[in-house]
Amino acid sequence: MWWAGVRLAVTTFTVLPVRAGRIDRAAAGAAMSLAAGVGAALGAVLAGALLVLAAAGAPPLVAGAVTVALGALLTRGLHLDGLADTADALGSYRSGPAALDIMKKPDVGPFGVATLVLALLVQAAALAALPDRPWHATLASVVTATAVGRLAATWACRRGVPAARPEGLGALVAGTVGPIPLAVGTAAVVVVAAAAVPGRPWQGPVAAVAALAVALVLTRHVVRRVGGITGDVLGAAIEVTTTLTYVGLVLD
Repeated sequence: MWWAGVRLAVTTFTVLPVRAGRIDRAAAGAAMSLAAGVGAALGAVLAGALLVLAAAGAPPLVAGAVTVALGALLTRGLHLDGLADTADALGSYRSGPAALDIMKKPDVGPFGVATLVLALLVQAAALAALPDRPWHATLASVVTATAVGRLAATWACRRGVPAARPEGLGALVAGTVGPIPLAVGTAAVVVVAAAAVPGRPWQGPVAAVAALAVALVLTRHVVRRVGGITGDVLGAAIEVTTTLTYVGLVLD
């Protein structure tokens, strides 16, 4: 089960060409439990790219923007698409099937566009501030933000949270994660976050937990509006949490 979960987690959260193998709710639960670990690995790659760009003399904002673009490329932009679709659904003030229909539409409305632009700008600007720190703090910051973003998806898939539709990714993963993976994943992210801000070991954990708390509130609100989670809701939780974590990490 766990090996199938590892492969499913990699194919769900990255573009790596790994065969998914067995796909069922047991494997899905394992995959969602491992989401933060996949996020940490992705964060290490992004941090390396950011540091290389900074060392090569790229202007800070350019380095941050390229790193954000690389992150979108390595995840097929799926989480950004989920953020846009969820923003459009919430911005419509509709609920239930009507809101789900908006999420399913291939186009992006004004709420989705505005939310995407703001999220990408904030992420790029925050990343631009990180190379001024020691390299290990920059690494810890990017790993923390990407890992806690995926941890938000893990929390959204905890037991008791329903799926909004009888099919799709939400139906596969909803309610599959138990309390032990949640506790282990959260503790691991908090430990890494303590190294993100030099001289302030409390700031990283506070930023991560605060961002995760906002994502939980957002997920609960969406569940009330549409009846459960979908793949788009998971993508929105990931991007919102990642963005807010970056903000918390760069505050002086």
